[in-house]
Amino acid sequence: MIPQPFTYEEQPEWAQLPAGWTFYEVVDVVVDRQDRVYVFTRGEHPLLVFAQDGTFLASWGEGIFNRPHGLTLALDGNSLWCTDDEAHVIYQFSLDGELLTTIGTVGQGAPPHSGQPFNKPTKVAFDPQSGDLYISDGYGNARVHKFTVEGRHLFSWGDFGVEAGQFNLPHSVCTDTKGHVYVADRENHRVQIFDAQGNYLSQWNNLHRPCAFHIAGDLAYVGQLPSHLDVNLKFPNIGACVTIHDLSGQQLARIGDVHRGEGPNQYTAPHGIAVDSRGDLYVAEVSYSAYGRLLNPPRTARSFRKLVRK
Repeated sequence: MIPQPFTYEEQPEWAQLPAGWTFYEVVDVVVDRQDRVYVFTRGEHPLLVFAQDGTFLASWGEGIFNRPHGLTLALDGNSLWCTDDEAHVIYQFSLDGELLTTIGTVGQGAPPHSGQPFNKPTKVAFDPQSGDLYISDGYGNARVHKFTVEGRHLFSWGDFGVEAGQFNLPHSVCTDTKGHVYVADRENHRVQIFDAQGNYLSQWNNLHRPCAFHIAGDLAYVGQLPSHLDVNLKFPNIGACVTIHDLSGQQLARIGDVHRGEGPNQYTAPHGIAVDSRGDLYVAEVSYSAYGRLLNPPRTARSFRKLVRK
């Protein structure tokens, strides 16, 4: 049995949305150095900003995005980097929503499977030494690209496959303080680790469709998706959870029921994770895409929650 040194209490009504507003579904979440929480949605208001206590502060991004996907706080804490997978671009915004940089050409993706940036990119991470960007290019490619913050392409690595250094949907990318690059290789059910030049170092196994990936200090948080196959959709202990690991990959805790769902301690599609200064968790779920649209009749489902560490 896995030890559970982490105990959380869910706050389901934490977010104080304006009257009539909804998340629709949430793709990612970021917490800044003042513990403000930035919630990236596929609803009418793409970027929603909250105080740590859930008080609504602001919204922005309306009319800009085709399909929001990943959100990352810059190394200096003063801007946000957003991936729009269907627009094939990466945007940099100030914290109050001013567009600062666009990498890629809106609506003009590279040919699928070409390896050229970008075809449906998924997430941004930063080299802690140089400040350069790592961009996982996961839906139309099987690559990680390294760029300068000015948008100059440095190099890329990866190809389709299951061998070391190959990918089957690189869905998220993150770095630790040593500069190691962690790639959530979703449909290969693993996290691969590389050095700053893209050289393969090691991998974590025994994960189910790792989708969200976040490092805070010496801990890694992994959001695992349930099956998308009818044959094992109702099997217990197959994804639909958040796991906490040390940076060697050892699992320290598992948060989630044995089955997917909307009940207490259940998840449908963890897609983004953030941690604030108190150790509280924020979990974003693409619950309509992965769950609600398949119901009869289709409907939205819970897509965002805060878990307070006890």
